Amino acid sequence: MADRPRAPVRLRASLALAWRTLRSMRTALILLLVLALAAVAGSLVPQAGFPGAAAEIERLHRDHPFRADLFQRLGLFDVYGSWWFTLIYTLLLISLAACLFPRTRALLRNVLARPVLVREVDGFRHYAERPLTGEPDAALSRARRVLRRRRFRVRGPEDATIAAEKGLLREIGSLAFHWSFFLLLIGVIYGRGTGFTGTAVIAEGETWAEVHAGYDGSAREGRFFNEDHSGLLVHVRDFEVRYRDDLSPEEFTTRADLAHPDGTSIGPVDIRVNHPANALGVKLYQAGYGWAPVVRVERDGEPIADAPLITVQPPAAEDEDPRTLPWRGILRLPSLRPQMAIVFELYPDGLAALASLQGGEPLPMVENRNPFLTFDAYRGDLPETAAFALDSLDTSGMEKVSSGLVGEGRTEELAPGVTLAFPELREYTVLQVSRDRGLGIMLAAGILILLGLLPALYDSRRRLWVRAERSGEGTMLKVGGFALQRRDQFEEEFARVVDDLAGVDR
Repeated sequence: MADRPRAPVRLRASLALAWRTLRSMRTALILLLVLALAAVAGSLVPQAGFPGAAAEIERLHRDHPFRADLFQRLGLFDVYGSWWFTLIYTLLLISLAACLFPRTRALLRNVLARPVLVREVDGFRHYAERPLTGEPDAALSRARRVLRRRRFRVRGPEDATIAAEKGLLREIGSLAFHWSFFLLLIGVIYGRGTGFTGTAVIAEGETWAEVHAGYDGSAREGRFFNEDHSGLLVHVRDFEVRYRDDLSPEEFTTRADLAHPDGTSIGPVDIRVNHPANALGVKLYQAGYGWAPVVRVERDGEPIADAPLITVQPPAAEDEDPRTLPWRGILRLPSLRPQMAIVFELYPDGLAALASLQGGEPLPMVENRNPFLTFDAYRGDLPETAAFALDSLDTSGMEKVSSGLVGEGRTEELAPGVTLAFPELREYTVLQVSRDRGLGIMLAAGILILLGLLPALYDSRRRLWVRAERSGEGTMLKVGGFALQRRDQFEEEFARVVDDLAGVDR
């Protein structure tokens, strides 16, 4: 019966030990390292919600089911949203806060406190004596002026002693440096939690709205985003690509007009790589481009489809130049009965394509010169899976009804009463759209890192005590001091200060 009260005591002791461990800076560094390793795992494993990640995850489940199942159980397909990543992040914040708040209070006390006076100065690591003429009060008055000129905090004279210290800026800088990491973590949480990232694919002449439906599932939204889209309207006037002599892209520019959700104009912008546009709290980055042939399908003279078709290039083999490959696109026509789908291959540079098809060396197709489309039309029930796939279609349950070639400005017959026209070839732009409200906090953290790092590296805490005692008809000046950091440099500084106090020219 007497041993029962020990359980609460042991529990309190265990909790106290856990709290002391958590508030240690060493623990914070370990948690920071673990968080960095988790972020590395997030960069190596495809993350759900990122563009293109769904296909990679599906392929991993198909080709390596055991590994994919293990990753799924460990939450590696959604590292940044997993419970264990959130736990590490929370523990790191608590650990940093537990370290920083006591240090901040202690620093404030040091800043507000006056230097400490001592009675004996000959017991410090650095000590020197200088005989002076004149009274002790005059020596102390001169010492006070000298130390203030050297930017020491001075207290005294009291009891024939002056106390001085210097280097609090180092402590302030060190604390600011550590606070900057805390702000950085807060900025990341706030920015990612309330922000989003998505991809917008917009053909020339088209207008795109920054709303959830505009991303076709490509948007990755923070946990606290709450569908707070801006509704920004982006109308792409044209897209331009400049090529180098080797036909590799040198610069691509999207020329667009931005407007408020109600149509009120914001103004024209040019979006280039590393030169994003910023409006209504979102940023538009240039991320890619491609070809968008305008395809028109009519049945008995009635239009069924008439819009730019987004095409993509298939992966190139190791010995292939991707610029020599045709672009692939799919047009689905669910309104027809029976339903139809058309698989296209676009050759934007018809002259280069014909030269290659006639047995010549494959030539890059980067220019719009006599483009043409080859097509295969299928009839039957459209598969519901991969409804938004741009370059793949399961035709196993469909019947091929026609195939052929259509040049720019031409019209071909797909089936009785159904025609296909290719009026013109346009380009499309790929914009990465994002909002991160934590950028201001992270910028402040970055500035704080620089402001705190410099004094933390180049300054040091030093303390001096000066005592003046009558010695015969003159005064004996006694100076003692020590440095908490950079002690070798302080030895030279101490000698210079002593000479300056004694009025010796060096």
